[in-house]
Amino acid sequence: MTNIHPRWIAIAALLGALAVVVGAFGAHGLQTRFATLATTGFDPREIFDLASRYHAIHALALLFASIRFGGASSEWWTNAARWTFLIGIAVFSGSLYAMAVTGVKWLGAITPIGGVSLIVGWSCLAVAGWKANDSPSLS
Repeated sequence: MTNIHPRWIAIAALLGALAVVVGAFGAHGLQTRFATLATTGFDPREIFDLASRYHAIHALALLFASIRFGGASSEWWTNAARWTFLIGIAVFSGSLYAMAVTGVKWLGAITPIGGVSLIVGWSCLAVAGWKANDSPSLS
């Protein structure tokens, strides 16, 4: 049995598009800002690129988590994966984007919270896969 969650697919697709838009904005629209901040010994371009890369990767992970295979036993886990990926993108990439653009380095202190959320998302997805594998509804 395959369940598709259209709203989550739409959210994942929008986050994917946003990753491209933000990445392009960082590459073209923020060159002057990044050059200014780079004079302080701070490499905002590298931080912004990391945020953009993780944003795009986890938009795809969210898309994948929007398709659930198996029975009801894996539903809770796929839902948890979707939410933790969404939170992780917002906190991990969001804090890095903000730090790269503003130069406010203390924002990096909350980045690991987003990273943990992304790790939890992958872990929940693994459990969902395990539970779906055990489900008798697969044929």
